[in-house]
Amino acid sequence: MERTDKHIYTVSEITQVIKGLLENSVGEIWLEGEISNFKAATSGHFYFSLKDKISIIQAAMFANANKGLKFKIEDGLKVICFGHIDVYGPRGQYQIIVERIEPKGVGATQLAFEQLKKKLAQEGLFSLEHKRALPEMVFSAGIVTSAKGAAIQDIMQILKKGAPCCDLVLCSVRVQGEYAAGEIAQAIEDLNKCKGLDLIIVSRGGGSTEDLWSFNEEIVARAIYSSRLPVVSAVGHQINTTLSDLVADVFVETPSAAAKIIVDKRNALIARLAGFKHELDFSINDMLSAMENKLTALTHMLKSPIDNLREKQQQMDELFSELNSNIRHFLEFSKERTNSLVQRLGALSPLSILSRGYSLNMIISDGSIIKDASQVKKGDKVKTILHQGAFTSLVEEVFDDERKINL
Repeated sequence: MERTDKHIYTVSEITQVIKGLLENSVGEIWLEGEISNFKAATSGHFYFSLKDKISIIQAAMFANANKGLKFKIEDGLKVICFGHIDVYGPRGQYQIIVERIEPKGVGATQLAFEQLKKKLAQEGLFSLEHKRALPEMVFSAGIVTSAKGAAIQDIMQILKKGAPCCDLVLCSVRVQGEYAAGEIAQAIEDLNKCKGLDLIIVSRGGGSTEDLWSFNEEIVARAIYSSRLPVVSAVGHQINTTLSDLVADVFVETPSAAAKIIVDKRNALIARLAGFKHELDFSINDMLSAMENKLTALTHMLKSPIDNLREKQQQMDELFSELNSNIRHFLEFSKERTNSLVQRLGALSPLSILSRGYSLNMIISDGSIIKDASQVKKGDKVKTILHQGAFTSLVEEVFDDERKINL
């Protein structure tokens, strides 16, 4: 069968034909779907699928298009994409080249905020355990804000009136725009290197969510979390809560409120010191009064030196008289005791015994006292001592038994 009347396409040719048809008939479109199989290539390009309940289409978003994307693309996120239909030649697969992408039902900015908030919360950057108490008295504060903004003027005005002793170190930065977040983070880091600072205030006036977005950047949140000094966040007004507010040690609604914290702490400390002074004065006065009363009582108890001397002299006279009396009594007692001993000694004297008719006999030859008849023998000369006088005799007979004498 001859095919001279028909054109035979190559795969590449038919791919190009389909590509042309799709580009001409469909062109640029808005496409809604749920993201799946998301991948971020090292080149910076994003590749993912968009699906609904029935169908699926491949999508590519090149680095030049996704640069500056505020929120994080992840599986399961429902989005609305703008781009054009294309055919990927190597696989003959049609796809959408995404140029813009927005989350469905919520703005990109809000989604980015919620995604980053969740991430930082999981890392513990909002943890109460990490938050530090502010010093009792602030003598020097670092301020991160614009030198041209109203925030610094509000802070300076309140501190000038309420805490003139507080020195300020201003790090002027841009508070909105592309480069603001980097400047704010660097200013916090620089102030942490300053010696003598007690705390840091990160501040700006109110504004829209877009105006305050620099204070929702991750780099700023991490700089506050890493700060050595306590950080007070005073960004925006009541309707705005930034990530800087959540990470900071203290969050207030306005720059004026941040300055008022310093004033209130100063006033509270002064009030405490006044209370301590009052208590100290009362204690000192009470102590002095007690000492005065004690001194008065001691004064009444004390006598003059002359009175003391006279009293001591009288005491000496009494002691001397008592001593003399004791000596006399002692001498009399000693005399009586001596006489008694003399009498007892006299009664025991051999002479006293002799006076009662007894005699003392001794052998003249050797002078021994005769106590037993066996000491003498016939012919011995014996000396007999009487109460008055003595005599000698010659032993004619010795009796060893007293009964023989009576016979």
